[in-house]
Amino acid sequence: MKLRINTEKKQGNFLLQVHTEVSGERIGIFGQSGSGKSTLVHLISGLLQPDRGEIYLNDECLFSTSKRVNLSPERRRIAIVFQQAMLFPHLSVKANLLYGYRRCRTENRQIKPETLIAILKLQPLLQRGVANLSGGEKQRVALGRAILANPRLLLMDEPLSALDDTLRFQIIPYLKSVSEEFGIPYLFISHSILEMQLMADRILVIKNGQIAETTTPDQLARKSMAQSPKGYLNLIHLADPFQKNGLYAYQWGDNTLFVSDGEPTGQSLFELSSREIILFKKHPEAISARNLLKCTVAEMFDSEGRVGIVLAMKSEKLVAEIVRSAAEELKITVGSTLFAAIKASSFRKLG
Repeated sequence: MKLRINTEKKQGNFLLQVHTEVSGERIGIFGQSGSGKSTLVHLISGLLQPDRGEIYLNDECLFSTSKRVNLSPERRRIAIVFQQAMLFPHLSVKANLLYGYRRCRTENRQIKPETLIAILKLQPLLQRGVANLSGGEKQRVALGRAILANPRLLLMDEPLSALDDTLRFQIIPYLKSVSEEFGIPYLFISHSILEMQLMADRILVIKNGQIAETTTPDQLARKSMAQSPKGYLNLIHLADPFQKNGLYAYQWGDNTLFVSDGEPTGQSLFELSSREIILFKKHPEAISARNLLKCTVAEMFDSEGRVGIVLAMKSEKLVAEIVRSAAEELKITVGSTLFAAIKASSFRKLG
């Protein structure tokens, strides 16, 4: 997917000026509330008309003031999943799902409803009214309805922000799996760095109505480390645990990680804050932390007075965070050998 946008839109005292070109299948749009994320989504989808400029999707002109082109939303074949599910209250789950499908041209119907229903595990819900659904179920139905419109681009405008953490991390695998299964590229809009890490490969950072930079999830997380309440979030996939001394033990590369959170399921995703990793220059004689990893410093980076230490353990890496004075006192440099201590309770299970 290639998207080229050179356009302006003024709403009251707010001016959106976007001049960018981005390619990829999993693009994030990151910014704080009021930065212009939703306005940009509405311009791309055709729900809002720019004042001037042009928008191209895969070299097709969607809007151009100079060419006098303004394709209607239905001709753009771009689907949107909003923060609120916005389902039709008078229709059943099945009727909601098939709403866009029935209005889709026959030649564009590449996705079979029964296939999508199976992937999203919606079969038990088909005959129910939408008022009887949980928040997570509503978002799954909204996603299914958007995908069954057989779009060439999916826009997801803060689709997880109205959900609690439990539901958020239940929905994320569905969001990713339908895009991968059916080859539909997406723009994922959020103000959450964690969601960017989980959902995007490339990110457009929008500030005050303008694209401030194009970056990667890792670079965004590094740059925001000092300001984030949790620092840099390491995302760790662990599988097939066994119980030992009241903890769950996971094989992670050449190391065994001991974790107190979660249940002994097949595969789980954990987050670990960079601030939960304590560094030692020498092997400590005795510590209460259940995890002690011998590491090599692969990289160091600055984040507003704090130092990020990229720790390498053969094929695995973690980012730790310390203040600059600590890095100087320990004489940490790239190539240094360190020992990283991590409490079993420091790992937070996401899904």
